[in-house]
Amino acid sequence: MTRTPASPPVRFLKMHGLGNDFVIVDARTGTNPVTPDLVRALGDRHCGVGFDQLAVIHTGTDTDVQLTFWNSDGSLSGACGNATRCIARLVMEETGQKRVTLRTDFDILIAEEAGNGLTRVNMGRPALEWEQVPLAAASDTVSLPLPGAPGALSMGNPHCVFVVEDADGADIAALGAEFETHPLFPERTNVEMVQVMAPNRLRLRIWERGVGITLASGSCACAALVACVRKGLTDRKATIVVDGGVMEGEWRDDGVWLTGPTQKVFEGTLSSEFTT
Repeated sequence: MTRTPASPPVRFLKMHGLGNDFVIVDARTGTNPVTPDLVRALGDRHCGVGFDQLAVIHTGTDTDVQLTFWNSDGSLSGACGNATRCIARLVMEETGQKRVTLRTDFDILIAEEAGNGLTRVNMGRPALEWEQVPLAAASDTVSLPLPGAPGALSMGNPHCVFVVEDADGADIAALGAEFETHPLFPERTNVEMVQVMAPNRLRLRIWERGVGITLASGSCACAALVACVRKGLTDRKATIVVDGGVMEGEWRDDGVWLTGPTQKVFEGTLSSEFTT
């Protein structure tokens, strides 16, 4: 990570959605300071700030804003549902709007005020064909030819969803690390362990690609719901219980809608010692 002494200070905002935490950098009024090296340094929870993902806000051309997402290991992510909800909340507070549009690498997403401190976002239509996930070979994405017959889909990033009898007892650390880098997923994958508690209630544990175990994830929650619906196990609308709290998901004709809380934590400025 190299920055010159004359470089302007890097300001950021820390937010989270159900413990899924983010550093947000607003690049709308200046140059974008974010590089893979800076992402990795900031993502260190001991020597940096710490986060699951880092999001950069850019000026939108055909939307209110444009977003870029980074994982804490310095890799890019095409989608991040909880970060999208957090930034949507910021933009709605800035503008007084009740509905905003946000362009991501995956799609143009719509977010709206949901009342009671909640924000709702349409994460778009899931990509269900094997080459869209993508997978390394043609496979049935409802039940992959892997132990446990997980489902696969893309919500702007790849997902491998295992339906298990006991999500709390599942070894998410071992299984997440194993399947994130499975040869069937050439771009690696997020891994979900989901327990169907009722047709309208899921218990979900999450391993995020490039991050590890997280308390929540918007795209993972959407993927888990879609995978369970496709297997005929749940309704298209369900409460999703993650380690960090509760979200609501609904797979509609226009996409998968996700509703949940967001919270601002603090604002900060990186020291010149850190950025040089």
